[in-house]
Amino acid sequence: MFAVIKTGGKQYRVSEGDVIKVEKLDGEVGKPIVLDQVLMVGDEKGVTVGEPLVAGTTVTLDVLEQKKDKKIIVFKKKRRHNYRRKKGHRQEITVLRVTAIGKAAAKKAAAKPAAKKADEKAAPAKTAPAKEAAAKKPAAKKAPAKKATKKTAE
Repeated sequence: MFAVIKTGGKQYRVSEGDVIKVEKLDGEVGKPIVLDQVLMVGDEKGVTVGEPLVAGTTVTLDVLEQKKDKKIIVFKKKRRHNYRRKKGHRQEITVLRVTAIGKAAAKKAAAKPAAKKADEKAAPAKTAPAKEAAAKKPAAKKAPAKKATKKTAE
């Protein structure tokens, strides 16, 4: 089984047991991370392509390491202008191991939205101060600057 996931603006084709390096993700070493941006899932039965995401599918990964990648040298030059600039960059990366590809836990996802809706119904007064702030008058416009006149000697 394999999946195509999206993280850090890039797409990765992964299967269980793969080790990948991605842009830095929040997470402690040894803790699992669940990614729900799955673009495609495939197995021996066939391939499921999302529109744009495959609904209800997640990929579980373990954080192996948080580190900096190798240094990249950025060198700029403009010939015949004595212009040379040398700069280095080390991208922070997270090393991950894919542990599971499968369906998301529907019970946990369903419980959270219900609690949020109850909170919104209980506290409708929070939106009133925002309307008052929007009703304030805009700042007065400044007068245009006077043009300086040039005196000519005659």
